[in-house]
Amino acid sequence: MTSYTGEAPFSVSSAGKECKTWYKVYGDLKGGVRPLVVLHGGPGSTHEYLEIVSQLTKSHSIPVVLYDQIGNGLSTHLQEKNGDVDFWTTQLFIDELHNLLNHLGIHEDYNILGQSWGGMLASAFATERPKGLNKLVIADSPASMKLWMEVAADLRLKLPQDVQDKLNKHEADGTTTDQEYLDATQVFYENFLCRVKPFPQALIDAFSWTEKDPTVYMTMNGPNEFHITGSLKTWSIIDELHKINVSTLLINGRYDEAQDKAVDPYFKNIPKVKWVQFAESSHLPQLEETERFMEVVSNFLRDE
Repeated sequence: MTSYTGEAPFSVSSAGKECKTWYKVYGDLKGGVRPLVVLHGGPGSTHEYLEIVSQLTKSHSIPVVLYDQIGNGLSTHLQEKNGDVDFWTTQLFIDELHNLLNHLGIHEDYNILGQSWGGMLASAFATERPKGLNKLVIADSPASMKLWMEVAADLRLKLPQDVQDKLNKHEADGTTTDQEYLDATQVFYENFLCRVKPFPQALIDAFSWTEKDPTVYMTMNGPNEFHITGSLKTWSIIDELHKINVSTLLINGRYDEAQDKAVDPYFKNIPKVKWVQFAESSHLPQLEETERFMEVVSNFLRDE
């Protein structure tokens, strides 16, 4: 299976320097099969934990485009913009996606799969009815952060009491970098982020990037997946979802951080939508139920 990497120049006037988006392409973008562009989560994570989606290239000749969103990974880092909520906006990442599609020459015909924050970004992108978007996959994504936080609060109550106590204590004290808090966070992740133990190396690799440069994650999200303090805290796409005019596949896991309550508005408000839940997965079904994930996604993409 052939693959190659590259960099797309990305002009951001307020960045104060030249920026670039690193990308990796599996397969042939000019081979006659509509490409799938994959948007990772975070915000401020990287592509590694979604690289497994490239199995679609091997099994069905679907070209797959992965990329690191600006601010982390192999794309331009902007640590000097830490905390700058006017810079790190959803629109910045929508602009970056348009720029990448144009750079690759696929802006007139493509599909998108967005996972977690990537699905939030993909849905916001799709409400603008961009030219060339054919199908949309929203995986493990909340339709609003208010619903995400409500679900997270419910999920925390399912953790052992001592774990809950440690989380509550350190959040109240503002000591969310304490090792005890980080260990308690890991318990949450092992239940509701990824149930594969030990964590797959691809997930560890993506986590390591966020640890090295938490600029985007801390500014837009916060310390972790359930303690949201960043600029996305009030984000919602619910009132815009009726504008999405392409066939959409909605995915979540039974044990997902994106529980049904947080995902349901997508199903209720997108005109053409199908919802598939993965019975043995939490937040990363592509890693937890890989074979079924590939089957579900490929069937959706190939179904005319």
